Amino acid sequence: MCGGSRGRRRDGSRGLVCARGAVEGRGTDFADTVAEQLVPPADRDGLPIPVSDAKLVRCMHRTIPAAFRMNDLEKYFTANTGRLIHKWQHYFEIYERHFARFRNTDVHVVEIGVGQGGSLQMWQAYFGAEASIVGVDNNPDCTRLAADGIRIVIGDQGDRDFLRRLREEIPRIDVLIDDGGHLMNLQIATFEELFPHISAHGVYLCEDLHTSYWPAWGGAYRKSDTFIEYSKNLIDQLNAWHSLEPALGVSDFTRTAHSLHFYDSVLVIEKRPIGKPFHVKSGMQQFATHAAHDFPKPYAQE
Repeated sequence: MCGGSRGRRRDGSRGLVCARGAVEGRGTDFADTVAEQLVPPADRDGLPIPVSDAKLVRCMHRTIPAAFRMNDLEKYFTANTGRLIHKWQHYFEIYERHFARFRNTDVHVVEIGVGQGGSLQMWQAYFGAEASIVGVDNNPDCTRLAADGIRIVIGDQGDRDFLRRLREEIPRIDVLIDDGGHLMNLQIATFEELFPHISAHGVYLCEDLHTSYWPAWGGAYRKSDTFIEYSKNLIDQLNAWHSLEPALGVSDFTRTAHSLHFYDSVLVIEKRPIGKPFHVKSGMQQFATHAAHDFPKPYAQE
């Protein structure tokens, strides 16, 4: 949303004066330009006001910095009049950042937690006609949400036997989205059983991690068995190549995880085959370095 103030145009009419002089109004010269840039305001609780009920703030597209423009997922969500989609607003930027490279490919997407089925439709529209979308839920009513390109599997994400059968039933997962029960044991079980099954260059995303801080969901600040605390240990595993202690050794996770991205209520893990890291030098040394700055033996240059 652009910053602006109420002011008068040169013709004397009033409007919202935005950055670089763009003006909100009803003139035909403005309407065509802003047609795709509708920014819904929020109510006192931070929830988006339905577009049909809101007085939308508009700015000319060219005056809105790219970082503040709606991405395609936000546009779909804002225009949605179909099945219910319920998301925290800041998730859309995260999705775009990590999922964009899969668009218009034969990507295989699995979403744990179907809800009303709106997000499955959103993923199908976003990833394109070649995408294969699978929704997993424990509610048998969700089977009615199946459609061309969208498959529904009924099961409990806390049941590890079910998750193992799911691996056999779905031989390929490129993008895994855990938006399921949000309880600690469910998130941990899903990660442990399905993360190794994600393709070598795939993406794992677990959302609504704020339940790790909510007692009713099994969470609390620094409570040892929350998914947040569990996931913090993955940082050590990512860096295990550099450990000099037997307690932290290189694992399959170390060899397959390229990066961890923590956001408000979201963890994203990008997969990539990883070999033992090595360091390099260039340029000419100007003076002797102190021994304390040298790398330990495992990394000493020959």
